[in-house]
Amino acid sequence: MPKKDFTSFDVYATVNELKDKLIDARVNNVYQLDAKTLLFKLHKANEQPIQLVLEAGRRLHLTSYTLEKPKTPPAFCMSLRKYLPGAWIKSVEQYEFERVVTLQFKAKEGALKLVLELFGEGNIILVGENGAILQALLFKRMRDRNIVRNEAYQPPPSAAKNPFKITKEELEEGLKAADNAEVVRAIVRLLGVGGLYAEELLQRAKVEKTKQCSALTNVDVDAVFGALQDLLSAVSGGNLEPSIVLDDSDGFVDVTPLRLKRYEGFKTQSYSSFSEALDEFYVRVTAAEKAVAGIDVTQFKRESQRLHRMIADQEEALREDDRKRVRDKTIGDTIYVHLGELEGLLEKFSSAWRTGNDLGRVTSEVAAAKKEGRLPEAFFESFDGRNLSINLRVDELPLSLSLRRNLYENAAEYYDRSKKEKQKMAGVSAALEESHKKLVSIEKQLSKVEALQSAAPAEAIEELATRKVAAKEWFEKFRWFISSEGFLVVAGKDVVSNEVLVKKHTDALDVVFHAEIVGAPFAVVKTEGKEPSEATLREAAEFAAAFSRGWRESMGSVDVYWVKPEQLSKSGPSGEFVPHGAFAVVGKRNWMRGVPLRLAVGVAEGDEATFFGGPVEAVKAKAKAYVALVPGDLTGKEFLKQVLRSLTLKLPKEQRQRMGKTSIENIREFIPYTRGRIATNI
Repeated sequence: MPKKDFTSFDVYATVNELKDKLIDARVNNVYQLDAKTLLFKLHKANEQPIQLVLEAGRRLHLTSYTLEKPKTPPAFCMSLRKYLPGAWIKSVEQYEFERVVTLQFKAKEGALKLVLELFGEGNIILVGENGAILQALLFKRMRDRNIVRNEAYQPPPSAAKNPFKITKEELEEGLKAADNAEVVRAIVRLLGVGGLYAEELLQRAKVEKTKQCSALTNVDVDAVFGALQDLLSAVSGGNLEPSIVLDDSDGFVDVTPLRLKRYEGFKTQSYSSFSEALDEFYVRVTAAEKAVAGIDVTQFKRESQRLHRMIADQEEALREDDRKRVRDKTIGDTIYVHLGELEGLLEKFSSAWRTGNDLGRVTSEVAAAKKEGRLPEAFFESFDGRNLSINLRVDELPLSLSLRRNLYENAAEYYDRSKKEKQKMAGVSAALEESHKKLVSIEKQLSKVEALQSAAPAEAIEELATRKVAAKEWFEKFRWFISSEGFLVVAGKDVVSNEVLVKKHTDALDVVFHAEIVGAPFAVVKTEGKEPSEATLREAAEFAAAFSRGWRESMGSVDVYWVKPEQLSKSGPSGEFVPHGAFAVVGKRNWMRGVPLRLAVGVAEGDEATFFGGPVEAVKAKAKAYVALVPGDLTGKEFLKQVLRSLTLKLPKEQRQRMGKTSIENIREFIPYTRGRIATNI
């Protein structure tokens, strides 16, 4: 069974990680994924969008998956949307090492708090600036506190001590006060760390968990306190080793911020952050749970078990009926085999009964004759006065003969019973056959449901993998390509990205290109301290030229220059105004005259159709197939379709078929102004 509960250590590790990520992030929107789960879409300057998942009573982490959102937001979500969009996260805190997390927001309404309770059934509570509850996932009145609108929010009371604040003396005193209780239970109550970490702590201290507190020595207490400090130091010092613990079949068992002795010998998957590990664990486990939520295998198992019991009973009844059938027929046959002996014996009793003589005397006489070993009296066992029958044992076979019938009628009675048993067996056999048919049918259904139950999580997880949003590199927000020599070249898309590119992403040894025409981007060769060759400089110049206004104007070539970053300034000569996205150039420009306007769109090597664009030589060096483009009059979707068709025809037949459903949107970003023509001579 995969882990379901967040521990206090999990909360501490998560909060420590999330502080840097979340503080000063702005809330774009809030979504409620299900009854207990919220998804926050957050934005932070110059960083990728942030998605934060909060599930009451269960988890808190960032996610890199595109999670399914309901079309109609629930009432609680709508209430949060009233207050939180546009608010800034100012702090993320854990309350007293409890499973309670508080996010502090700076909103239009003032300082707001969102409290996530991760214990029990959990809760999510929005608290106003005055400390009163504005909204809650669950409103309820309890013995020790209330979650009620307009009442002051009170954190859950706890008898446990904060492990970070407890002294060795307090630990010793608390353990001794537990007296005869097992030490593992005492630690759970004293520190509130849960069973897993209580056991881990004792395992590290080499103290048997079932040891009674009254038997603990000073050495034991010192060892427990030392192990506690080691655990706390590991989780607070940033020395996390986040991992998912796997069972023998690679199923998820647990996700932990530290390597635990409890899981030594288990397989693990390591992650760069605890939040990433939590994301993989809980998103996959939740997807698997949802996949089987509507599949009820219990009713099929119950019916299968009932039919198995019924079949067992019917088979036993059939065997018993057959035993009776064989026995009764054998008795009938035995009567005929010993007809002479049995007829005289039966007649003694029958005659006495008919004439009113003493049957007791006859019984005594027959018993005496039996002792003497005379036949047929040797067959005699007893007389049944109630049923007026004599009980015999003939050829080791017990049988009864009725005084009301003659010997032939007694034999016929046994034959009739045998026939009735045979008829009864036919009915039981038919019922058994019907039960078997029902069992086969129900077990087929059970197999299908179990297969669906097994396959559904795998299919859900496989489908989930397609919704994982890959982390983007910083340069993917711009136009970019890799030169034929392996240099990254990045260009702005507009005045804002031009400004950001030059100011934040350009280093002293980089090379900056610009076409000598209004409406041209800056393009930067990221040198990483290396010297780019003439080929890379030429490709960067073509890139800067192609995405300038010269392409839209159908020019054949433009002049391009390059400079070092220190030559760019926001201060123009004689106090001239330099607009946003533009820079004044100081010093000598290195000119590259008559740079042709041309680009290429290519398909990368590999099974999947991965498109990329850039200067012709750069694309040619890495593409399985490519199409060269120059300025022209073809525009919009028709031109994109033409480019895609031309690319498809240059691919091998098997890949051509896979390209059939490719969207033209996959190549739009590589074509300036979505216009041009295909060049056949490049």
